[in-house]
Amino acid sequence: MAGRLFFTHDDLLRCRFAVSPLWETTAAVRLLGELGGHGYHPMRPFASRAAEGADLDPLPLLFPRPGYTPDFLSPPPLGSSAEMEHELEGLRDCPPSHVEEELRRCLSDPRRGLAPSLTEPLLRDPEATRDRIAEALRRAWELLVRPHWSRLSALLEADISYRARSVVEHGLARVIADLDPSVRWRGDVLSIPEPAEGERRLDGHGLVLMPSAFVWPETVMKTNEPWPPTLIYPVNGVARLWNPSARADDALARLLGDTRARVLEILAEPTTTTVMARTHPWSAATVSEHLSVLRDAGLVHSWRVGRRVFYTRTPLGDALVLGRTPPADGSA
Repeated sequence: MAGRLFFTHDDLLRCRFAVSPLWETTAAVRLLGELGGHGYHPMRPFASRAAEGADLDPLPLLFPRPGYTPDFLSPPPLGSSAEMEHELEGLRDCPPSHVEEELRRCLSDPRRGLAPSLTEPLLRDPEATRDRIAEALRRAWELLVRPHWSRLSALLEADISYRARSVVEHGLARVIADLDPSVRWRGDVLSIPEPAEGERRLDGHGLVLMPSAFVWPETVMKTNEPWPPTLIYPVNGVARLWNPSARADDALARLLGDTRARVLEILAEPTTTTVMARTHPWSAATVSEHLSVLRDAGLVHSWRVGRRVFYTRTPLGDALVLGRTPPADGSA
């Protein structure tokens, strides 16, 4: 069963983007529990090493697949971003009755068949369990996410800036559809494929859109009241976050030099000087110099969004990297 969001005209006007370190932490914990499971994620080697021997209980019980993950673990931030400490304070403020309701829904799912000896201690005192969860999430943040947060947050913010520009050029409905190739508009209804599930009529409240480094290749939907409806999608360029030192193609490196060739390869997706410097072993000055040369050669073009300058390959740059003839209607 796919998930569905029902939009009105006002909802398209009230959508907003946000970054949440708490969400990234919960998503990293979920990923850690799937290290032996389906698919591949480039963060997995880092997660398994970082969390080895760590006490993250009771978090492993709270991220079933399939099944319901409690929404109080990661409510979307009220603004465009939040500090981890503020988000943990918000989690601790969640009413115990609400915590118990969501925990019971998660732990009592008959598909899981969890023993009462595992579930009853967590349900007996939801306030204590809530605080224990907050401390476990703090430990997970310190181990799994905080060491990478400078690079990760730069990537998330660059994604939002890029999509904000796309909203101006193409409209929000098009941008939402482009978040994931499997997302589909059917009239005023946005359909998100499994494992997303549930429905929500936005009724003028809008939608929170959050890029994430840990949900790839899926798109996640949060639809349960009273939380704001939220769509979490894979951030652009997540692979280079975890593999920044990959070498450029040998032939391209001989032509341009290894670093400049690698810069050109990375620019298949729009990015900024700051993001490239944070996600690779280069200084901002080095990146800027290479970008200037590539732009002067017609291989890269740039544009400004607020205070950020984005770069991406031109058709000529694509042709050089991909080994194909550029289109006849212009190469720069």
